[in-house]
Amino acid sequence: MPGRPEILFPLFAPLDGLAGIGPRTAKHLEQLGVKRPRDLLFTLPRSVLVRREITSISEGSPQEPVSIKVEVGSHQPGTRKGLPYRVWVHDGRQRFQLVFFNAHKDWLEKNLPVGQQRIVSGKIEEFNGLRQIVHPDHIRDPGTKSGVLSAEPVYPLVSGLTQKMMNRSVSAALERTPDLPEWISPEMLTSRGWPSWRDALTLSHSPRSEAETNFGFPPLERLSFDEMFAHQLTLALARSRLRQQRGRSNHGDGRLAKRVLSRLPFTLTKAQRRSIGEINQDMARTVRMNRLLQGDVGSGKTIVAFLALLNAVEAGGQGVLMAPTEVLVRQHHDKLKPLARSAGLNLARLTSRDKGRERNEKLDMLKAGDIQVLVGTHAVFQKGVEFSDLRLAVIDEQHRFGVKQRLDLSAKGDAIDVMVMSATPIPRSLALACYGDMSVSILDEKPPGRRPVKTAIASRKRMASVINRLKSAVDSGRQAYWICPLVEESGVSTLTPAENRYSSLRAVLGNDAAGLVHGQMSPAERDTVFDAFTSGTIRVLVATTVVEVGIDVPNATIMIIEHAENFGLAQLHQLRGRVGRGRSESSCLLLFGEPISSNARRRLEIIQQTEDGFRIAEEDLAMRGAGDLLGVHQSGLPEFRIADIENQGKLLRDAHKEARAFLECDPDLRTDRGQAVRTLLHLMEVGQSVRLISVG
Repeated sequence: MPGRPEILFPLFAPLDGLAGIGPRTAKHLEQLGVKRPRDLLFTLPRSVLVRREITSISEGSPQEPVSIKVEVGSHQPGTRKGLPYRVWVHDGRQRFQLVFFNAHKDWLEKNLPVGQQRIVSGKIEEFNGLRQIVHPDHIRDPGTKSGVLSAEPVYPLVSGLTQKMMNRSVSAALERTPDLPEWISPEMLTSRGWPSWRDALTLSHSPRSEAETNFGFPPLERLSFDEMFAHQLTLALARSRLRQQRGRSNHGDGRLAKRVLSRLPFTLTKAQRRSIGEINQDMARTVRMNRLLQGDVGSGKTIVAFLALLNAVEAGGQGVLMAPTEVLVRQHHDKLKPLARSAGLNLARLTSRDKGRERNEKLDMLKAGDIQVLVGTHAVFQKGVEFSDLRLAVIDEQHRFGVKQRLDLSAKGDAIDVMVMSATPIPRSLALACYGDMSVSILDEKPPGRRPVKTAIASRKRMASVINRLKSAVDSGRQAYWICPLVEESGVSTLTPAENRYSSLRAVLGNDAAGLVHGQMSPAERDTVFDAFTSGTIRVLVATTVVEVGIDVPNATIMIIEHAENFGLAQLHQLRGRVGRGRSESSCLLLFGEPISSNARRRLEIIQQTEDGFRIAEEDLAMRGAGDLLGVHQSGLPEFRIADIENQGKLLRDAHKEARAFLECDPDLRTDRGQAVRTLLHLMEVGQSVRLISVG
């Protein structure tokens, strides 16, 4: 995309070029993320201070912000250091004081000349039974244009900045703001009642009531839409560029898939069949696939991914399934190996544990094409890992992998198709924000035979009863998870650490009945314990959240989460998803410590009420916010200065739809509106991001 349009130069100039902003003020503004006039314009007031106009101070109430016309009487400087400077004024009915501490006499005499009228704005206070205004916010000449200031925007501040400085700085930036060409369609502007971009800024910086600082205020809504529209345009452009790149048609004949499907002990759900059809259609095209497979806990993503990998093999190539942990890789490998054998193909795994001759043999077979499907961790990215003909890469738990790693992976093959999987249901608005450039397949059904998990809530005061019932269940052959939020005693927290719970359960159940896993153990140590639990040697697995994703033990039918009030909704849902994977009835017990906050209790009640991961995700978004829900550093969320994904999900969907519709008509941004859109992309500083976003 060409360089920044000249019309935007004033908005990207140094801040100290604005009237009233010197180096010191510029340094303070930088702490707010404000480095240029453009940033000032996008730093909108958080609220508004509304002052009532009154004719006499006697009409107001203490602490009420007011504006009142007065006549200046006499000046009364402090008689000694530390005493305030007082100015007596009269409002026509009552005499009162304006009080100033550490004020300059010359400034006060100039701004409050004796015998002249002034409009004073400030908060009414009382001292020794007398009303006064201490340090008025504004002193204005009633004969000037400014006159009464009935409403004043309230901006976010940092140390060294005042509201007056912010108001002055924003006013200077608004004076420099050009009229930009319109990038929103006339139909949308009219139907929404939105002003032009410049007018929207002016109105949003001068609210007259609290209602005008809310997202429903049309000027503010328009500015939010601009940010979202620019972001969605970037994702749509990335998608478009990807589709223009040379791809390969990976059209399988279904022979391997038929063999595997005939061996499955269950029938695929409608959602699985629909997703497989969408994936196969994508792979058959001569453009590269870029697809997200999203599904709830236990919805059957793995088999869908494997059938896609088989399609790549049927087309004459290879496939790779990547997962973030060795445990998950081993689980995928062990689950898929018998299916691969039934299809007559070679499936292997590659992790950092592979060393020496064994690793070299795998790499040689992979390069020769003798390994058709590889399951691996980050080790797949390493140099020396070469494929004969990689056609499809499937990335599980994709948020654990960065952009650079996905770029490295794309270099392992020639125009490879990419599919990413997420086991965490994401609200639609966040899915659009993070994955707007991808096609999406959703698994919204559970495979037949999966029984609902009975979820109960109880206080830790019932611990003795819980442990006795657990012992009875274990003695009858059942297996259980016991989740703790901490690994070891911290000396600060009152939570029960996993090591303590492990010791107490061994004392009751027997030394060999319980095992312990946590994140501070080495992968080899954890795998040893996981293997013992999977085989049934260990009956109760005490763990931290390392079991949140990827552990699949159908015989484990009990999940106990201690101090459940300290876990988020998504975590609780993922943890509960470890049970209910077999045909036996399963249960989940949420143990809470007292006292418990209303927010924490609400989370537990939501988990008790539903197993619908998408509903839980929406509730989580409402309670925690987008950044916390997805993880601040790895969320992939756009950094909007005005728009709010959590509260403006519908507006984001509108922006997504508008961006797609616009690019269908003007994919190269050549029309007059296309040129205006280029200006928007540069204004929002997303013009250079298309290349990176296009890798998913």
